[in-house]
Amino acid sequence: MRDVVDAGSARACHRAPGPDAVVALPGADAFPTALREALNRRGLSLERVSERLRARGIGISQATLSSWQRGRSQPERARSLRAVEVLEEILELPGGALRSLLGPRRPRGRIAPVGGEGAGLQVLGKDSVVEKALGERFRHFNRETGSLVVHDVVTLGESGTLSGISTTNVLRAGRAGADRALFVHSFDDDQAEPVDIRVTCGRLGEATYLKGLNSLVLEIRFGRELAKLDTTVVSYEVEVSPSRVRATHYERWARTNLHQYLQQVFFHPGALPSGCRSYFRDQVGSPARAHRPVPLNESHSTHVLASRCKAGVHGMAWEF
Repeated sequence: MRDVVDAGSARACHRAPGPDAVVALPGADAFPTALREALNRRGLSLERVSERLRARGIGISQATLSSWQRGRSQPERARSLRAVEVLEEILELPGGALRSLLGPRRPRGRIAPVGGEGAGLQVLGKDSVVEKALGERFRHFNRETGSLVVHDVVTLGESGTLSGISTTNVLRAGRAGADRALFVHSFDDDQAEPVDIRVTCGRLGEATYLKGLNSLVLEIRFGRELAKLDTTVVSYEVEVSPSRVRATHYERWARTNLHQYLQQVFFHPGALPSGCRSYFRDQVGSPARAHRPVPLNESHSTHVLASRCKAGVHGMAWEF
């Protein structure tokens, strides 16, 4: 299995990013046009809409709303994106009708994004399962945050199949306003589907399983907007349905450097491996290197700890 984290990805031999297919990027005037038409249809003035937003605890001025409907600016910050969601309710539109028309965030200044399409392609390659699972969102995949520390716990059942994954991710904001992050889990075995998801730190905003890609996309919200360089912790667990295929490896696909990565694998006492090893790949699909045997301990588990990890594929494999 593999995981694609905020700044990376992960996969397990059973395999960790949205829409089932890549869609065309909406035109630059799609959002303002739809907003103007919805306002006209409902017969609401910008003043009235601003008042309704304020009543919901969201302060958006008439001037900002006017700028949005004229296409002079677009909602980008977390508060503005939340306003778009409430606008859809006020204007009696289906959920996502406006937000789905927003293009990628417009660049400002000389600050390079934390992650995004370029960083993803270097490690994942073109047309990866992650890109297919995220669709258009891959273009700005977690640009506002980057992972510092990641801890994966992989649990196998008595038949040697994957039974669950637990992940803790320490994130840092590269710019102000970040309030959520996307995570992707991709399973090699199409029988190993997620049956329960528990978020223990953060709040689950989206959980979409794309059966055709054997991939799970999670959106986890932080509960607040981060200031630039603020950190937050996200933790969640994914329980996986029983499978007939034994798991043989787990990989984390890291799109950017990590300060630290810890991977633990727990085996069932009735299905212990004959050997385990850690390895590294520069890119998904490239030859594995830096092989190192890792021992099994009395708790029937093994682990690999890497500090100052560079972008790439960090994996562990085992044999029964």
